[in-house]
Amino acid sequence: MQEEKELKISVVMPVFNEADTIGEVVERIRRIPYQKEIIIVDDGSTDSSCEIIKKLSAPFIKKIFHKKNRGKGASIKSALPVMNHDILIIQDADLEYYPEEYPKLIEPIIKGEADVVFGSRFIENGRYSSLIHFVGNKIINLTAAFLYGKKLSDLLSCYKVFKREIIKSIDLQAEGFGFEAEITGEVLRRKCRLKEVPISYVSRSYSEGKKIKRRDFFTILWWLFRTKLKKRKFNKKATHE
Repeated sequence: MQEEKELKISVVMPVFNEADTIGEVVERIRRIPYQKEIIIVDDGSTDSSCEIIKKLSAPFIKKIFHKKNRGKGASIKSALPVMNHDILIIQDADLEYYPEEYPKLIEPIIKGEADVVFGSRFIENGRYSSLIHFVGNKIINLTAAFLYGKKLSDLLSCYKVFKREIIKSIDLQAEGFGFEAEITGEVLRRKCRLKEVPISYVSRSYSEGKKIKRRDFFTILWWLFRTKLKKRKFNKKATHE
């Protein structure tokens, strides 16, 4: 891995109806002291997000527009072909997460300790927005541990960071929030070194624009099982080079 001062990062940002926050998120990413590209994918927004994105002007910003809403996984799949840098970071377009914490998310990869890093909202503070979210997260993380033998505290965290060769080697299929389960399962099937680091988090309510719904709980569980049972078609050696 390159020295940190030479590191180049690709930030993939799916957007669906985030007109109130996207400008501030992009500005906060811009201030992070890495060479970077921001790949913004408007996923069929029905508010003014699309117009705001079109007005953003910087050489490091790439823009992709979906004609209709397809989901988080579809947005990330659309971004991968134009990703050019060493490390990929997934960033939501709201203000629940802090781009200022990129350095500690990237650090385990720079040090050669991990191939993939998940930011965990619960390692240090352990706070959930509701009892339903607490129970749902516990069931999902326990299911992943049972299927893949890896204990995680926050499979559903937005902040997932990958070496370029890892994320490029995975043929993603899930279009919606099933992506969170599919990518986790694929990483663990490949025996990639996955590390969690604590992150800060401010939860939004559904009235403030929170997107994940209760029905997505069942979709995520289904993708955990589907990925586990999928026939192995990958080259394990390639994912570690």
